[in-house]
Amino acid sequence: MNILLLGSGGREHAFALKIHGCIGLESLYISPGNPGTAEFGTNVTLDLTDFSAVYAFCKEKNISLVVPGNEVPLVAGITDYLTLEAKKDGFTLGVSGPSTWCAQLEGSKEFSKEFMFRHAIPTARYASFCQGQMDEAKLFLHTLTPPYVLKADGLAAGKGVIITHSFQEACETLESMTNLTLFGKAGARVVIEEFLQGIELSVFAISDGDTWQVLASAKDYKRIFDNDLGLNTGGMGAISPVPFADKEFMEKVKSRILIPSFEGLKAEGHPYTGFLFVGLMNVGGDPFVIEYNVRMGDPETEAIFPRLKTPLIDILYAMASRGLNTISIDLDSRTAASIFLVSGGYPGEICKGEVITLPRSLPEKDQWIFHASTTLEKGILKTNGGRVIAVTSLGKDIKHALERSNSLANQISFNNKFNRTDIGLDLLYFT
Repeated sequence: MNILLLGSGGREHAFALKIHGCIGLESLYISPGNPGTAEFGTNVTLDLTDFSAVYAFCKEKNISLVVPGNEVPLVAGITDYLTLEAKKDGFTLGVSGPSTWCAQLEGSKEFSKEFMFRHAIPTARYASFCQGQMDEAKLFLHTLTPPYVLKADGLAAGKGVIITHSFQEACETLESMTNLTLFGKAGARVVIEEFLQGIELSVFAISDGDTWQVLASAKDYKRIFDNDLGLNTGGMGAISPVPFADKEFMEKVKSRILIPSFEGLKAEGHPYTGFLFVGLMNVGGDPFVIEYNVRMGDPETEAIFPRLKTPLIDILYAMASRGLNTISIDLDSRTAASIFLVSGGYPGEICKGEVITLPRSLPEKDQWIFHASTTLEKGILKTNGGRVIAVTSLGKDIKHALERSNSLANQISFNNKFNRTDIGLDLLYFT
């Protein structure tokens, strides 16, 4: 089969790596891709917001399966568009991603909170506000105790959450968000939540609309600096699996969150297809939903996919063709540690175009270098954004995996390179 993968980051490099070489693959196209994905397929230039152009490419190249890597085309409605056009033409085309309606789970924080409350899914108490509702927002804030969690309702590239530690700070932040200063249109409406005290993790599931399975657990590290200080980023690293996500905890996740989520969507007439990424807070051993995402995470993908033994092409096709009951998920039992190398100044102002030096070859087995924001200029690899490269290693435990990834990270250089040095250390307590 011919596959079109949409996206350009480290997540898509990990997808391309796992799709490449699978039995049944004829050609893999990645749009727009990056220098890393080019090793495993053909990078092509498409406007991912121009669905008609994407569909025309699918027909031209006889694409059987489209895999949207990030949330933007999914929220914009690419699954519905491609499915409808293919049906009109009698063209066989599957999409490994949810419908436009289901994609609102990520596209609107308010929508997802309303869905959770309708189906009694554990989550923080909340209310949403827009500009001109400051008095109502203040009244709600007075019902909470600090710190306060403020979330942009729309898509903000994983950076739309701000935790404030005083009533005054919360009011000032709300004003900056709703007047579109901080996150643009994504902050036109803001969800204010009570703060949940606990430790975060993510659980990833796959669904074909009829059946679903758990894929894996991972823990992402969002803040730019060690000890979870500084601004939120797109993700500075990840560990998979999460040691405290044991059988007992995962049974709670399944019964309290995943079953009511998938069954709730089905009951409302919108069965879910694709990857579902549930951001959770472990509060004293009980899982609460922080957010839904309707695709694989980045950098969690770079930690999960190296553990994946089941052919990815089988999973992708099964999700798109209601065949998930025919496959089982097989994961390496070892730990994967992924660390992001970022440009100095990120997530603020950065300099692009810095020359990147990579090791001539990977020094050891079970190690990977994933390109995220890189570009080739006249054959020279250079930085092209904030999160530049992710390195991942498998190890017998968290400590071993981290030692290997930190060693690999030290062999990669570019001007003003920066990375956190404490990824995963908080999890050693649970091992």
